[in-house]
Amino acid sequence: MTPASPLIDVISQRLERFSADRLDAAADLGDEAVGFVASAADALRGGKRLRGRFCATGWRAVRGSDGALPAPVVDACASLEVFQAAALVHDDIIDNSDTRRGRPSAHRALQAQHASAGWTGDGDAFGRSAGILLGDLLLAWSADLFDDALDGIDAPRARPRAEYARMRAEVMIGQYLDVAEESAWPRTPDAQHAGRALRIASLKSARYSVQQPLVIGGALAGGDEERLSALAGLGHPLGLAFQLRDDVLGVFGDTAVTGKPAGDDLREGKRTILIAYARERSDAPGRARIDELLGDPDLGADEIEELRAVIVRTGALDRMEALIDAYVAEAGRALSDAPFDARAAEELGDLLHAATRRSA
Repeated sequence: MTPASPLIDVISQRLERFSADRLDAAADLGDEAVGFVASAADALRGGKRLRGRFCATGWRAVRGSDGALPAPVVDACASLEVFQAAALVHDDIIDNSDTRRGRPSAHRALQAQHASAGWTGDGDAFGRSAGILLGDLLLAWSADLFDDALDGIDAPRARPRAEYARMRAEVMIGQYLDVAEESAWPRTPDAQHAGRALRIASLKSARYSVQQPLVIGGALAGGDEERLSALAGLGHPLGLAFQLRDDVLGVFGDTAVTGKPAGDDLREGKRTILIAYARERSDAPGRARIDELLGDPDLGADEIEELRAVIVRTGALDRMEALIDAYVAEAGRALSDAPFDARAAEELGDLLHAATRRSA
């Protein structure tokens, strides 16, 4: 298997060149435009490049090569990282998140720029409006990079284009369902909460984080239906395990490692499977207390510890860990049945571990 670090470096270097080109193109548009483009470039820094790595692995699983990636495949990997950056920018606005990867979230950074420039008007409103536009710019950049990839591949373009389009639509629908759930849950029977949360996890994260990058990589390589179906069959349970691990870290993660304040998902009121499980096994006063605390942006350390204790006491955390293990096992079975050579299977297995046994 090619070590992760060189591939991360290759993808990051492509993003740096792409960002530099966009900064050069904005040079004649004025200082504000240059600053805005620089903010978009900042949003591309950092991260484990998991989506790009899954795309590269999907390509190698079909081509059976562990050599240097062709430039068009690197473009596709970079495109998926730009897409993720766009999704994170928009997600942070929706969730009112102040930080991302240990730094101010994009809309908060733009709000700070408004203040430092001494501009008039509501700085918070400016940051949110500029952040929405920043996410839109990143979406356009992702499409540009993916078009570059399609222009250079030596395989049919229709399938990878269709899989990329499917990924974009599913993420946006999943994000809407996540927003809608925050309003719809009181009118939804408690027994349905976990299933609805799982549907959101599938659309909003599992498919775009793992399944679609794998399938897109395989499609770029000209994979047949058997191999693309195998990549999807592995990618979906692995993507669900990835998201459920993220949900656990959003409540119990170490701030120094995750780069986000402790219990931030609780302040944001995320109706995850973890919360659904805790409510299922609480009595009526207990559910009322969860609902009272969840989503309060001013939750203090004591309230966060109270919610964590409820999640542990009701067995919700143990149920979540068991569900993660079940999805990992499902992904492992799919991998063992997949028509890939030993080298590709090893790389997929390593990514399976990296995506689900993580602390950030």
